[in-house]
Amino acid sequence: MEYSKLGNTDIVVSKLCFGSLTISPLQSNLGIKDGVCVIKEAFDRGVNFIDTAELYENYSYIRGAIKGRRSKVIISTKSYAYSYEGAKNSLEKALRELNTDYIDIFSLHEQESEHTLRGHSEAIEYFIKARDKGYIRAFGISTHYVDGVKAALKYNDIQIIHPIYNKAGLGIVDGSVSDMENAIKEAYEAGKGIYSMKPLGGGNLLKDVEGSIAYVLNNPNIHSIAVGMQSIEEVIYNTALFDGKEVPEYIKTSISKKERRLLIDFWCQGCGSCVHVCQQGALYINNNRAEVDAEKCVLCGYCSRHCKEFCIKII
Repeated sequence: MEYSKLGNTDIVVSKLCFGSLTISPLQSNLGIKDGVCVIKEAFDRGVNFIDTAELYENYSYIRGAIKGRRSKVIISTKSYAYSYEGAKNSLEKALRELNTDYIDIFSLHEQESEHTLRGHSEAIEYFIKARDKGYIRAFGISTHYVDGVKAALKYNDIQIIHPIYNKAGLGIVDGSVSDMENAIKEAYEAGKGIYSMKPLGGGNLLKDVEGSIAYVLNNPNIHSIAVGMQSIEEVIYNTALFDGKEVPEYIKTSISKKERRLLIDFWCQGCGSCVHVCQQGALYINNNRAEVDAEKCVLCGYCSRHCKEFCIKII
């Protein structure tokens, strides 16, 4: 496993970051014991970096997985807090539920632009003070926006950027893949730590896993890549790819046989764009949000390209 320092920080991370949303109640909803086993398998195979968020409600999984090895694991979490008190509550919750004295990276979740950052100024103030006191090691943002990456460049105190990036541009709200690449390059050169998300476009690029992963790995301006994993087989598959090794055939076979489903995230606004482009007639609007008829869905992922809110995933 390759390791590198995140920008100008002293935090050293594995090239592969464990994206924990997939195991959480919001997606596959693994039992605690099973989730802990999956995370531990990744740690045992050289991954030392895990990404989570307050929204994911999976701190209990991570607490179990880091027991006895906290100093060897880099934890990054995120919060939507915008007030001083809200930020304080988010940090205290993370420390308590993870049973740790510090968080390596604490970020503002899904920042869009300089205007969004100004709206979170109280939270930023709190997190900077918490960093100065040693409760967090680095402060950052996550973003689906090119403008979010660019806005972070104006803040010296924003050390880490967690942008969405994949070969199809899925989830990039305000620009193309090229636009995001240019913004990431500028941030990297400015000394920001860059770890990207969604290399498989929320599962919508599963038909070309190796090509999609290789595309992001080939970007020299990304220190680490968060990949969602929900089984030991997926951990073996991804660590092999990141180690430059051949994936065992039995692992490929096992993963290919896994039953998957289309997930419509809870923040769907029911705009209907996905319904209009689904050639299978598998999507419909009910109670102002999209729903899927699993018997008709062929998991082509085409609908996801037309979702402005990035609500559609294959898990």
